Amino acid sequence: MQMAMAGTIGTLVAHGKGILAADESQATIRRRFEPYEIEPTTENQRRYRQMLFTTPGLAEYISGVILYDETLRQHADDGRSFVALLAANGIVPGVKVDAGTRPLAGAPGESITEGLDGLRARLEEYRTLGARFAKWRAVITIGDGRPSSYCLDTNSHALARYTALCQEAGLVPIVEPEVLMDGTHSLERSFEVAEATLERVFAALRSQRVALEHLLLKPSMVVPGVDSPDQAGIQDVAEATVRCLRRAVPAAVPGIVFLSGGQDALLATAHLNAMNAMPAVHPPAVHPWPLSFSFARALQGPALDAWRGEPRNVPAGQRAFRHRARCNSAASEGRYSPEMEDPAAGTFVEQVRG
Repeated sequence: MQMAMAGTIGTLVAHGKGILAADESQATIRRRFEPYEIEPTTENQRRYRQMLFTTPGLAEYISGVILYDETLRQHADDGRSFVALLAANGIVPGVKVDAGTRPLAGAPGESITEGLDGLRARLEEYRTLGARFAKWRAVITIGDGRPSSYCLDTNSHALARYTALCQEAGLVPIVEPEVLMDGTHSLERSFEVAEATLERVFAALRSQRVALEHLLLKPSMVVPGVDSPDQAGIQDVAEATVRCLRRAVPAAVPGIVFLSGGQDALLATAHLNAMNAMPAVHPPAVHPWPLSFSFARALQGPALDAWRGEPRNVPAGQRAFRHRARCNSAASEGRYSPEMEDPAAGTFVEQVRG
């Protein structure tokens, strides 16, 4: 199993590639569809995911896709399961396995992620269905007296238990401790919380005897609160994020794939690029780990805006999605530039690969 997990990780963190997070819950996909007046039916959700997964040339930029339980069991119009469709194109299928967040008892304003009950059996089923990796998200909020040590400890423990069970089942675990952008906190406060969170998470992982070489980390970038009066520049975010990771993440971890966390699509790309293009650590391989992406909204937002639920807009949606995927591919190599944001220019491949 260890060799299989190592092979999966090698594919997921392949140079110039990242992961599409398409694991939105029913409630989340309803919120995404609402501005476009798209009925959140099972069929509309299936058509939307099909548009993304059948995008021509997607495998050049995307190495894996995180699916939702329902999506893992769905099929494309040609009768193939989404799992089979992705695998046939060299894209690794994965699945979100947590059951979402609930209020943390005794900690007002904080949450705990549930889903450990019965997880061992579900992981075995998911592997049978073709999943090769999994994801579990913990949510950390910053506010008055938050996060508490209690919140950090309970969420870290749950992440570690999930990770141990995944490795037992032969599935690569993606460990996602998300520090939310909500709030007025500064970049410095975000750094403090991100560092404390990662330290607790890795302490819990070690206590649960997991192999750090057989997991991927999906952290937040270190950014100020969305309502902070003092927003940070792109380079400031990149430097704070890398400094935090170097303090708290062991070099044994084989890859880091960032969440976008509600950032604007272009800004998330620019932040990722700045981390990989830092003069002090160029070329990117000098980082202790590959720094890539596992974005949801920052990849899907422009595609959804172009599609709007209309079958005639599928080609436009796929063009928008492919464009964001290749821009983030470039950012994972430190070779993205704002000039690449004109997809009509037709020179993207030459600019990035040439």
